[in-house]
Amino acid sequence: MSLRRLGEGPCVPYGLRQKPGNIMETVSITTDAGAVQGACDPRFKGLLEAFADNFQTRGEVGASLCLTVEGKTVVDLWGGRKTVDGEAWDRDTVGVVFSCTKGASALCAHMAADRGLLDLDTPVTRYWPEFGQAGKEGAMVSMMLDHSVGLPGLREKLKDGAYYDYDYMVGMLERETPFWKPGTRNGYHGVTSAWTVGEMVRRSTGKRMGVFLRDEVAGPLGVDFWMGLPEEHEARVAPMIAAPVDDAARTSRIALGMRADPTGPTAQFMINSGGFSANSRAARAAEIGSATGVSNGRGLAGLYAPLANGGALNGVRLVGADTLTRMGQVSVATHEDATLMIPTRFSLGYMKSMDNRKLENTLACSAILSEAAFGHVGAGGSLGFADPGCAMSFGYSMNRMGPGILLNDRGQSLVDAAYLAMGYRTNVGGAWTR
Repeated sequence: MSLRRLGEGPCVPYGLRQKPGNIMETVSITTDAGAVQGACDPRFKGLLEAFADNFQTRGEVGASLCLTVEGKTVVDLWGGRKTVDGEAWDRDTVGVVFSCTKGASALCAHMAADRGLLDLDTPVTRYWPEFGQAGKEGAMVSMMLDHSVGLPGLREKLKDGAYYDYDYMVGMLERETPFWKPGTRNGYHGVTSAWTVGEMVRRSTGKRMGVFLRDEVAGPLGVDFWMGLPEEHEARVAPMIAAPVDDAARTSRIALGMRADPTGPTAQFMINSGGFSANSRAARAAEIGSATGVSNGRGLAGLYAPLANGGALNGVRLVGADTLTRMGQVSVATHEDATLMIPTRFSLGYMKSMDNRKLENTLACSAILSEAAFGHVGAGGSLGFADPGCAMSFGYSMNRMGPGILLNDRGQSLVDAAYLAMGYRTNVGGAWTR
């Protein structure tokens, strides 16, 4: 397969071209790893080429990609295989998108706030009195969203299947002593945010988060995104293929942090999981709002499309303008995340552009978007985000996990191609700019 590389031809800014319309062209490309299919607006040819090139040169096994602009789908692609030697990844194949799920969880919380049901600037104990013990009495609701509440892991050994038992995990977090005084620093709550954020939604709306997402977001929008996958959809799932544990992984910042403090937040987050397995039916069926959402590129882009267009789309309003503004504002930033051991930046529930390219020992530890964008990376490299600055939403999912903590070269190449097609000029400053 021969593809033009990005940068070889002129990049005409998207804004100078025809507005998005019904000009999608059918795609069928053969790569060494399998067929790439779908549809693409010709103005996003560079993104199509980058997606196909991931299969040809970067080891992609199966993946899906979707991009919307001004609420219109301009790229909808899928390709490869559901397993290394198995059946083809088709249009409706889905998979676990890991921490991309956090974007859906945060949306539920912000919708509750937008409706006046949840006050982000009040103590957690207003909604969850039992949480106010063991040093957490002063914790604020916002701290549950921005990873500063101090509960990235639990010290007591979790029972087998703990993550699949919602009430058990709520009780454990009620009793846990925080690793730091809430609000004084931040450390990624990689799994525990399923219940810290989840309880804020449940106690303010009366609905568990998976039900709220289905009833208030995915259903009205017609989005294929599940937090608790019904069994009848299991046949569509592509199992995740773990990244190999190589020397780079063994000497990464997070691995070094685990060895330096075996009882600290990094080690407890990584190790104390109750035997969690993302490829189990139990994991996909459970409502783990931080880690086991099931979707694909189209579902992720669809979830974020209203947020890229003022908070509403096609008659479905998720949030108002003031809430949308707050969703994209940086809430915490640090030179060393207490859990991930790298510099991080978060709004309330979402990742912001993070550029760690120039730091030592930070392979695949960046996610470079525009400064207006907000969304979430999933383990292994999946990604969903909204960019209100250019009315764009983006979704990418895959089954072969890559190295590092944030985006690997497969996902970042797609983000880069999308911004180039939209007329952005450079990301040298740490975020894509025009």
